[in-house]
Amino acid sequence: MKKLLVITSILGFLNFSNLMALELKQNNTQIEKIFKENNINGTFILYDIEKDKVIGYNPERSKLQFPPASTFKIFNSLIALSSGTVKNVDDYFYEYDGSKMYLKTWENDMNLRKAIKVSQVPAYQKLATLIGYKNMKQNITNLKFGNSDIGTEENLTTFWLEGPLKVSAIEQANILGKLATNTLPYSKKDQEEVLEIIKLESGKNWTLYGKTGWGTKNVKTPIGWFIGILRENEKFYSFAINMDTKDAKSLPLREDIAKKSLKALGLLKN
Repeated sequence: MKKLLVITSILGFLNFSNLMALELKQNNTQIEKIFKENNINGTFILYDIEKDKVIGYNPERSKLQFPPASTFKIFNSLIALSSGTVKNVDDYFYEYDGSKMYLKTWENDMNLRKAIKVSQVPAYQKLATLIGYKNMKQNITNLKFGNSDIGTEENLTTFWLEGPLKVSAIEQANILGKLATNTLPYSKKDQEEVLEIIKLESGKNWTLYGKTGWGTKNVKTPIGWFIGILRENEKFYSFAINMDTKDAKSLPLREDIAKKSLKALGLLKN
């Protein structure tokens, strides 16, 4: 009996650790309607972690890999914490030099808590430099993140924005499922700290965590991302949406479509 339990545990671990284990086999008609009503070309994935079940829209698109863009800031933060590059999410690692920046909100010294909220690109590029190429490459491999390709040292500050790193919606949902349950190859403390800084909003019985991204380089059509975790009634779900997003005025649709899809599945109540 004891031997059987050990074998069962090992098989369970191998199944959960395989990032290619998840698959969307058919469209959810309610979510399909939302995409079509908004004339959106994209995909949405919801992973019910407890049931090990995937629900969503556009199975073919869900497997296509794109640069993660600013959604990678979640994992850049995790790698920085685990490697000791920063002591904690409130440890300042970026000093603003006084120059004019793309966004006014970027014109401040930054720690992880502040940088991820305003998606401060130069701060995370500095963070990648502090982590270092070899360390970053090893961590991406350990995470089994998408195609796990960060290129050469010359790509260290751009690999998540322009490639060569690419990831699919199904892979994003899978790795976030591990973050939600503290089962990535990092300490529970580091994973919980990262989850804390990507908290977006809460309702009566739920809390939504997430990060957006917009990939405009080395893609035929710019890609809008919104990935995250939903905790509702003590259950965890991970989700990912990517969609063609040709201009900035369409960016709010990433979160709007994702939230409508979650609500169509009976989530985000109250």
